[in-house]
Amino acid sequence: MEQEIKVLPANRVKIHRPDDDKHNNEYAPRSRIYVRDVKGALEYFRRGFGFLLLALFIAIPWLEMNGQQAVLLDLAEQRFRIFGMTLWPQDLTILAWISIVAAFALFFVTTLYGRVWCGFMCPQTTWTFIFMWFEKKIEGSRNKRIALDRRGWDFDKFWRKAAKHTAWLLVSLFTALIFVGYFTDIGDLFINFFTFEACFWAVFSVLFFTFCTYGNAGWMREIMCTHICPYARFQSAMFDKDTVTVSYDVGRGEPRGPRPRKLDHKAEGLGDCIDCNMCVQVCPTGIDIRNGLQYECINCGACVDACNDVMDKMNYPKGLIRFTTERNLEGGRTRKVRFKSVGYFVALIAITALLVWDIATRVPMQVDVLRDRNQLYSINNDGWVANVYTLKILNKSQLSETFTVTVSGLEGMQLRGDTQLQLSGGEVATVPVTVTVNPEELTERVTDITFEVTSADGTVQQSHQTSFIYE
Repeated sequence: MEQEIKVLPANRVKIHRPDDDKHNNEYAPRSRIYVRDVKGALEYFRRGFGFLLLALFIAIPWLEMNGQQAVLLDLAEQRFRIFGMTLWPQDLTILAWISIVAAFALFFVTTLYGRVWCGFMCPQTTWTFIFMWFEKKIEGSRNKRIALDRRGWDFDKFWRKAAKHTAWLLVSLFTALIFVGYFTDIGDLFINFFTFEACFWAVFSVLFFTFCTYGNAGWMREIMCTHICPYARFQSAMFDKDTVTVSYDVGRGEPRGPRPRKLDHKAEGLGDCIDCNMCVQVCPTGIDIRNGLQYECINCGACVDACNDVMDKMNYPKGLIRFTTERNLEGGRTRKVRFKSVGYFVALIAITALLVWDIATRVPMQVDVLRDRNQLYSINNDGWVANVYTLKILNKSQLSETFTVTVSGLEGMQLRGDTQLQLSGGEVATVPVTVTVNPEELTERVTDITFEVTSADGTVQQSHQTSFIYE
């Protein structure tokens, strides 16, 4: 079937097939966005910040602490190691606090500065720009990419397309290996994967995330931001007239229109916008910022750099498109301190304080005591009453510790079993012990007793209360 490529306004190109005329336009194929390369202060900052975050993403799973991988989210063992702190299912509240702190920090920043997370820190944005860099280096500039897709298949087009997708797949594979390395030993993962000795789930996970990265950053791109990511939809609930966003100064730019550089555009009744569409051609989501704030805008600032470059060439003041607020554009003064921003800030501080308190008061040991269900009590050869218990002691730290078990609550009681044991980091010990008491010391059928487990240096102590039965 013959195909016709129609170049739409700005940076969109749509592949049109004859059969498309039979259907409603809303079901027409998706327009492809050809993003123009841009240079400027914001672009350099975004690249540098993105490379910093990318370097941290790659480096963190390779760091070691106490001879172990510093960050390891071991789902199989239900154990999360995070820089010297080991979290277990019993520490779910800490993970919950961390998630809530991250959410409120995002809300607070969005209220002040809009979607800067999306434009400068989001992994989808970072990987999309990486893929676009390979696309530009292999296929050429925006106009060359349009021409390449417009012409038929030949050897030049084949090798460029093959090289581009090969580069995308290699980046996706490396990304997937690093990401899966957060959940398993990363050194063994790399060795076992390339020597074909990795287990099924490791291979499946790497291939799955390779496919996701390749699809998201290579093919879906702006669809992730405009249709799939929920953040694009609920951002308006956090915006107000004092939120800093990428905005077009309508009062200064309109009426827009092309003109020679030396023309006195003010005398001709024209605004500063020369209608060059550069701001649209550099937009990764394909929108025209001159149409006002749109949910597709990710606040990356590419249009700001492009417009400032044009203003420099026309000898006009910069800032026709800039990071500003709606109130500022209307001639007012932006208010940083307002009810919404203060509310998010207070909530963020309170939740952060709870997180710090939870971590500070966390005891790196867990003790559970289980009574013997087969027999409530027994009488030993000495005529003393004996109760049998099973202690489960978990060393929640990453270092080896020696623990001592004691019991209190009754005069003259004796504890028999392993009362001193050494546990390595993350080890769980099951310790059967017997508590014996002279029946003359028992005045009640059920008496409360307390098991105490103390570390060798006395800094870690955990107690568990249970009952001693004699009926």
